[in-house]
Amino acid sequence: MRLLPGLKYLCRGISSDISGKASPVCTRLCAAQWTRACSRTSESTKESTQDSMMLKHLISKIKSTGPISVAEYMREVLTNPVTGYYQHRDILGSEGDFITSPEISQIFGELLGVWCVSEWMAAGKPRTFQLVELGPGRGTLVSDALRVFSQLRSVLKGSKISVHLIEVSPKFGDIQAQLLTEGQHLLHDPRSAIYKTGVTKTGLPISWYRDLQDVPKGFSFYLAHEFFDVLPIHRFQKTKQGWREILIDIEPKSPEKLRFVLAPHATLASKVLIQQRNDERDQIEICPEAGVIIQNIASRITEDGGAALIADYGHNGTKTDTFRGFRGHQLHDVLTAPGTADLTADVDFSYLRQMTEGKVTSLGPIPQHQFLKNMGIDVRLQVLLRNAADPNTGKGLIDAYDMIMNPEKMGKRFKFFALLPYNRVLSRQDTKSMKSGPTAPPVAGFSELQL
Repeated sequence: MRLLPGLKYLCRGISSDISGKASPVCTRLCAAQWTRACSRTSESTKESTQDSMMLKHLISKIKSTGPISVAEYMREVLTNPVTGYYQHRDILGSEGDFITSPEISQIFGELLGVWCVSEWMAAGKPRTFQLVELGPGRGTLVSDALRVFSQLRSVLKGSKISVHLIEVSPKFGDIQAQLLTEGQHLLHDPRSAIYKTGVTKTGLPISWYRDLQDVPKGFSFYLAHEFFDVLPIHRFQKTKQGWREILIDIEPKSPEKLRFVLAPHATLASKVLIQQRNDERDQIEICPEAGVIIQNIASRITEDGGAALIADYGHNGTKTDTFRGFRGHQLHDVLTAPGTADLTADVDFSYLRQMTEGKVTSLGPIPQHQFLKNMGIDVRLQVLLRNAADPNTGKGLIDAYDMIMNPEKMGKRFKFFALLPYNRVLSRQDTKSMKSGPTAPPVAGFSELQL
């Protein structure tokens, strides 16, 4: 494998500081809090009220218009302005419903920051670039990435960097602002497309949006970690009459419950999304919203340069029924107590690739453990262990590493997928035909790192 000298330099340029959020016991969260095996022992009255309100709202909608698609159900349950799951609660961490890699280990976000700098260097070090994250959660990932930018300021010297966050949840927007700016110098305008602006703790301008279309165009790096898996999907079942959409209806014997039903005829979604699809699977899931967003990102990369890095659990067009819910770190029936659990479906990376063909080139998906290993996570871990203040902190670092790298845990289930300009990755034939001049360096994370 080819040596990646730029990445080697960047990895060694990050300080050995352990994130200030680390406790004496573990790096981010204790191991018992990481898995989806914990459970909450009580639920608040407010949550019960929201549960009832959402269910009544859905039943009323179905009575008025008939059975609804899974996509409409997900959209209402997750993002309804009044009772949507993401709108008014912090659903991450031990007290929430799930935990993500950036919350487990600081190294995760640091290495994604290194990836951005590496690709910035490969693009010729443009003077201006934007860091755009879709669905930033608590802002932990971008906070760790920005810390890397600050530590590599000698490399980034003279570049003009700005941060742009796509966030629909007011609750998470407030949490991100507190973490990234400490609440200082913030301007709020709820009616504007840019509903919040400020300056990060590292001195960079930062803005919040509800839609990617409102982000200014320009050379950008797009990060999407566990973002595409919560976008609304349409589910389809193969029948003798052709593909039929799976819908959600009221249970006749229990009018306060919901059930899945099969559309008796072709729906608009099945006509538009399926067409003459030749698929050996009996069930498929399609996320048209993911298709629109990924095409938008691809067009921006084509026009203005940059790259996108997507990390999520998913497949390459092989799985069938992946729609599920999580509540209190346990699997939860997707039709029970809507609005109180996270709804998610595996990302179909083959669909994302299909939607971007002809605009950009794609790499992956590859397992998370392979990407992070290629990025130098082992080297970074050793640096932090040498700087650990006590054995408990060191054990926390190792436990966190195991959680995100172990193939039996998060290491294999989560995948990395990248979009880059066509000229960034040359085929072997293109390389052979070049008479002279430098060739593009391998893409960090997708080529083996040799230190």
